[in-house]
Amino acid sequence: MRLSQMLFVTLRDDPADAEIPSHKLLLRAGYIRRIGSGIYAYLPLMWRVLQKVSQIVREEMNATGAQECLLPQLQPADLWKESGRWDTYTKAEGIMFSLIDRRDQQLGLGPTHEEVITAIARDMIRSYRQLPLHLYQIQTKFRDEIRPRFGLMRGREFIMKDGYSFHADEASLKETYQDMYKAYSNILRRSGLAFRAVEADSGAIGGSGSTEFMILAEAGEDEVLYTDDGKYAANVEKAVSLPIDIEASRFTSYEKRDTPGTETIEKVCQLLNCSPTQLVKNVLYQTVYDNGITVLVLVSIRGDQEVNEVKLQNELTKLASEYGAKTIISLNVPNLEAQQAWTAKSLPLGYIAPDIADEYITANKQIHPKFLRLVDQTAVDLKNFVTGANEAGYHVVGANWGKQFDLPNGVVDIRKARPGDRAIHNPEQTLASTRGIEAGHIFQLGTKYSQAMGATYTNEQGEEKPLFMGCFGVGVSRLAQAAVEQSYDKDGIIWPVAIAPYHAIVTIPNIKDAQQVEIAQKLYTELNQAGIETLLDDRDERAGVKFKDADLIGIPYRIVTGRAIANGKVEVVERATRKSQEIVIDEVTTTLKQWITEAIEGSRE
Repeated sequence: MRLSQMLFVTLRDDPADAEIPSHKLLLRAGYIRRIGSGIYAYLPLMWRVLQKVSQIVREEMNATGAQECLLPQLQPADLWKESGRWDTYTKAEGIMFSLIDRRDQQLGLGPTHEEVITAIARDMIRSYRQLPLHLYQIQTKFRDEIRPRFGLMRGREFIMKDGYSFHADEASLKETYQDMYKAYSNILRRSGLAFRAVEADSGAIGGSGSTEFMILAEAGEDEVLYTDDGKYAANVEKAVSLPIDIEASRFTSYEKRDTPGTETIEKVCQLLNCSPTQLVKNVLYQTVYDNGITVLVLVSIRGDQEVNEVKLQNELTKLASEYGAKTIISLNVPNLEAQQAWTAKSLPLGYIAPDIADEYITANKQIHPKFLRLVDQTAVDLKNFVTGANEAGYHVVGANWGKQFDLPNGVVDIRKARPGDRAIHNPEQTLASTRGIEAGHIFQLGTKYSQAMGATYTNEQGEEKPLFMGCFGVGVSRLAQAAVEQSYDKDGIIWPVAIAPYHAIVTIPNIKDAQQVEIAQKLYTELNQAGIETLLDDRDERAGVKFKDADLIGIPYRIVTGRAIANGKVEVVERATRKSQEIVIDEVTTTLKQWITEAIEGSRE
């Protein structure tokens, strides 16, 4: 392609609304253009990158026996109500665009397609002889992000590959899960990216096991905790670890202490000269279920630990049926305004004890009349601990479970693992932290959707059984931007060869020099005929402008028909390393073909 004939406009300055380097560079280099909040046009250069990524995805998926299809973006609400996720996606998380058509029917734009694919399986799969079956698609998805940001990283419209598998049993599901683990690793490796596969929380998708594939980058929204031995890695939302050891309590008897102005852990420990590991802090949460019932949750946890709200929400979701509900609409620490809706009298904030009385909750049909009390594992074994006294300005010391306080029945693991913690698989290993961008996620769904929606098959014994399901997603447009976030410098993008929009760019420093033009056009033709995707910068611009643009758009190899042509050579510059060398004109095509082949084949290994 000739740049003079291409839709090609670069920007000198960073756009004001772009926050991270990859977003700035894709806008400046003319890859994308913002159309609205979280909505972007993929311009010609970007579309070529997306096609490259999609092709790698297709090859790896097809190699596993998965079959490509295309599912509707517009989905009936009734399907989502069957699975019980309509309220979760339209109210709790609020990420689904919902609408009512002219026949007054509710519809949604698909953020994901579990319900649609399960309905298809319900209608078409009858016998175990049809299993296992794996279908996938690559298409546009929609999510009504409350705060679209970072360009394609968190947009409201994006391209995604999602696949769904159906099985007769869990063993078959696990086989496909492992196949997808390998396929996803291959996709990221072939795309030339550094990544880490990590244990993850399944979130609103549900199911048992799940793994995220994180592209490592400083601007990553997710924190990954891992061990140097390579045997453990997990998203911080899912991570588990061993906390630091408990310090022995200095208190030997139970008593109430005057502790004015000690609403924080730090202040009370300083006043009482004790370690936060000797303290039980009690954190109040307010959760609203999908039937409108509000439940007040008191979490008791060791003073030096933090509550992992993702783990807490998972525990509370398990209890939804006890309150006549299916899922959670919201979970938060209630502020003073929120407390006014349910408090019968003012709470002793900062001084709450594990046994705070239910009488603080006012009578209300929408409010459950009793606190749900949970205790984290870190607080269970504490002896002679410090905690609140349910009276402002007072704490108790030397307290024990089973004596002064009843140990809550709900013993859970809801602490947040953090860097420096000891690893469970090997306490000699400590957790380290890195940032990552989620590019892929695979799930073992089990029978969650098939049972809810009546998707069954007949086994060899003639019995009707629910289908086991897997779900596998890759963010195609997200992966493309994440590649930029991982690899750039002060001058622009550095694309991996495998997904670069073009392999090479031939730059003519002086468009008025007939010899430069002739050699450039000759190389441009030869390279493209040899399968080396090549741009020709034949614009009537200064050489410096052309070099800056070539660096900005990140094409792996730049060929310059400058002074070296007097010696029968051209300058070839490798974008990633800045390495420059002069190569005989007749050897340019074979040399570049070898370099490109080595780069692409090397990424497959």
